[in-house]
Amino acid sequence: MSSQYECLRPAHLYREIFDVDPPEDATVGPQVWPRRPGVFIRKRAEPDAVEGAVVRERVVGQFGLVPPWVKSASDARLRSTKLVNAFADTASTSNNFRAAWLGAQRCIVPLMAFQVDDWRNGKALPTRVARVDGQPMGVAGLWERWAGADGEVIVSFCLLTVNANSHSLMRRYGPPGSEKRMPAILNEGGYGAWLNAALPEKAREFMRAYPAEGLTANPIEKQRSGRLPGATVAHRP
Repeated sequence: MSSQYECLRPAHLYREIFDVDPPEDATVGPQVWPRRPGVFIRKRAEPDAVEGAVVRERVVGQFGLVPPWVKSASDARLRSTKLVNAFADTASTSNNFRAAWLGAQRCIVPLMAFQVDDWRNGKALPTRVARVDGQPMGVAGLWERWAGADGEVIVSFCLLTVNANSHSLMRRYGPPGSEKRMPAILNEGGYGAWLNAALPEKAREFMRAYPAEGLTANPIEKQRSGRLPGATVAHRP
């Protein structure tokens, strides 16, 4: 699983790959951490759209889903740091993700790479996972809109993950003895179909492990300050 990823760069990739405008919000940095702003793409409601057509909308929201049943903003902040990844196989029954999954609140999270930990030498070694060809990834996700009693609104999102125990690359990463997971990376040709998947049964068809030969993983060297390249201490949860 991953709780940190790199945003798209350069910005023109938002239009070229995902058919949306790049974010104008200066708070979206090069790296996204739990509770920090990130970009996701969802289906926009268009009353006059042709049936089956998908109009995409770029949204800036908090990384870490806030379930609709959360009572207060303070509780939302506490819970959301642990809700950056949703297990695709249990999303339909999870108290945290069920409403978004069954409500077809599907999104695409555009990113260049995601971070995992390599524990094979006994301690966590941050590792960058990206596509072999250097192209962006579109990860399947869920989004939610939480509204507090005082009028505060939090728009949030999470990544969907799939089992990677038998994946020749991703099975190497994660704590020893734990189930291996990886983000549900979508095929480029399936972006529109994923956003348009109204039924849970249809959505499950997209929950597959991306081919190992299409990915590459490399250790991340820390800077002298001890921070990862591109990271900012203030951005950590």
